[in-house]
Amino acid sequence: MKHLIPADVPSSQRGTFEVNYQLITKKTDKLFLFACDQKIEHLNSDFHGNTIHPDALNPEHLFKIAANSPIGAMAAPLGLIAHYCKQYKNIAYIVKLNGKTDLDTQSDPYSGPLWTINDVVQFRNESALPIAGAGITLYPGSEFEARMLEYAAQAIFQAHQQGLVTIVWIYPRGASIKHDQDPELLAGATGLANALGADFVKIKPPVITYGKKMNEWLEIIIAAAGNTKVIFSGGSQKNEVQLLQEIGDYLKAGASGCAIGRNIFQRSFQEATQLATKISSLIFTK
Repeated sequence: MKHLIPADVPSSQRGTFEVNYQLITKKTDKLFLFACDQKIEHLNSDFHGNTIHPDALNPEHLFKIAANSPIGAMAAPLGLIAHYCKQYKNIAYIVKLNGKTDLDTQSDPYSGPLWTINDVVQFRNESALPIAGAGITLYPGSEFEARMLEYAAQAIFQAHQQGLVTIVWIYPRGASIKHDQDPELLAGATGLANALGADFVKIKPPVITYGKKMNEWLEIIIAAAGNTKVIFSGGSQKNEVQLLQEIGDYLKAGASGCAIGRNIFQRSFQEATQLATKISSLIFTK
């Protein structure tokens, strides 16, 4: 399914949007997103431990991998990008606008806004970096859902007004959510992303099937997204063969790519870049 430029992208910004979209998708309509927002989301637990390579402790490891791998884009908080971007100007960036730490364990979480689209545009203009888009996390089912929905809707609209591609991370959470990887719930999440106007939606894969085959549910979830493109998260660290198999299964079902973080950056620089190259070869096929 080829992409359409959303109607809320003004004519004066259609060229910018198209350049940004083609940059991160490598003209394939698919996205390999290197997700690097865990310095806020998971603090140090994803960067130091028995199964994590020592390279991961230094935040610059993320940028070294991104600069030397055929990823589509790197997603990270604006502040983190600002610390390292002068040395790594060849990376296509997605600025993550909101976030919360995992110290906040309440059953109904809230991912509050940290930056605005105006901040992103100002940073893009002053740095002359290839900042291609903005990312927002949503927790539907939380008692704070309404506040997050409003923020996401406005951010997506404002981003499109500036020619930026938009990606929403949607994770159903809250006291009312019994299983956040229920396939019907995930289909609702992708439909929600479409209604908000997002260009891509990042979700976890389903883990329960209710008698259907996994590929059937994947197809339902992707169909519910309409012309918003679905990318699946890689989750916690797993062996390379399993990860590549899962990505291949998502693509066969019609997914538009994946968002991988820990499965890449918890490895050594050499192992990370080699794995990223293999993932890229799966995703960026025309």
